[in-house]
Amino acid sequence: MAFAAAGCGGQSKSDKAMAQVCSSRDNITKQVDNLKNLTITSATSSQVSDSLQAIQKDLQNIGDARKDLSDANREQVDKANQAFASSVRKTFAEVGTKTSLQDSATQLKTAFQNLADSYRNTFGQINCS
Repeated sequence: MAFAAAGCGGQSKSDKAMAQVCSSRDNITKQVDNLKNLTITSATSSQVSDSLQAIQKDLQNIGDARKDLSDANREQVDKANQAFASSVRKTFAEVGTKTSLQDSATQLKTAFQNLADSYRNTFGQINCS
């Protein structure tokens, strides 16, 4: 497995970078699930904003780790990061601060489902086991 720790002497720089990517990926999973499971009656604008900002921070952490990844992992992570970051930006634009949660239930549900689908097709494909 390309992501396994290298020998008994500890983790290599690329293994540590991949561990950071996987940790951020796990955090993104939680935030995407939180967004997808929000209901119009339970959601607040700050919950949505906080989750999207946490995702952006994790994407930045992944971007910071990329320079230390092995070539094969870097290519896979770069593709996932670019595609998913685009989805996050699109979701931010769709949700925005002007969106009223009460008036936009369908829009929000679609935006969050699209974000979840994008995640599954990008970072969801990266093997962190």
